[in-house]
Amino acid sequence: MSTLSATQQVRPVVVRRRRRRWREYLDGYLFISPWVIGFFVFTAGPFLASVVFSLLDWDVIRTPTFVGLGNFKLLIGDELFWLSLYNTAFYTFLGVPLHVALALLVAMALNTRTPGINVFRTIYYLPSITPAVASALLWMWIFNPEFGLANAFLDSIGMPPQRWLWDPDLAKPTFILMSLWGIGSQMIIFLAGLQSVPDSLLEAAEIDGANRWDKFWNVTVPMVSPVIFFNVIMGIIGSFQVFTTAFITVGAGPGNTTLFYVLYLYRNGFETFRMGYASALAWVLFAIILGFTLLQFALADRWVYYEGQTRR
Repeated sequence: MSTLSATQQVRPVVVRRRRRRWREYLDGYLFISPWVIGFFVFTAGPFLASVVFSLLDWDVIRTPTFVGLGNFKLLIGDELFWLSLYNTAFYTFLGVPLHVALALLVAMALNTRTPGINVFRTIYYLPSITPAVASALLWMWIFNPEFGLANAFLDSIGMPPQRWLWDPDLAKPTFILMSLWGIGSQMIIFLAGLQSVPDSLLEAAEIDGANRWDKFWNVTVPMVSPVIFFNVIMGIIGSFQVFTTAFITVGAGPGNTTLFYVLYLYRNGFETFRMGYASALAWVLFAIILGFTLLQFALADRWVYYEGQTRR
């Protein structure tokens, strides 16, 4: 009887604990429900829908027709597809190294304890949070071939004016130059990495007779290599999705020299309403970005150093 009585006394306590635990779970689910709903409605839903659309011939108005891999086969003979891929690759392979190098250089310049340094850090970071449309309009004024600030500067030093975004030879390099305006995010990440480099290592290298370049190349770069790796990955992903600046300024530009991949995707999906073809373009872009990301991770062991890591 005593055992039964003890069990009967414990059971209500267990039930109350379970109810309390489930109420905590419910509170947690309620707090994350906006994100979960947004994820399924705006990310997972369109993601899965694009898989279906890529297998259809659909112009949004008429009844879709199943074509299987037909949209992907059309890509092979599409000259604009290859041109947009080339334009984007040009922008990526030239722009990303410049972005990373300049961001690291600025971060090193700002990695000091001089008075007022936070003001300069803020000034360098502000362009990266400027709305993309506002930045594009500003650069259109700067590179305007008739009254732009860039040509005014060239004229002041006795050089001929340029057509910049309206010149087939200068359009893509001009876009890369414009993109350097937004190095603030990468600069902040580099700054955090530089501040984590132990002073003891730099002092030990200096005692061993290392000059500034030796300390930078043999101490600083290995210590911030994970940050370089992160910025390169994010830079490649972002550069393959360049869209807003081209869309706002000159579109495809002279001779389609600035017809970047996502701009071409947008035109197929929302101007000519070839939604199935645009979805196929999106999945090819996903595969390209995934491939480059996996390649970077595969090569990371050769040059990325993590403290305490044993080299294989």
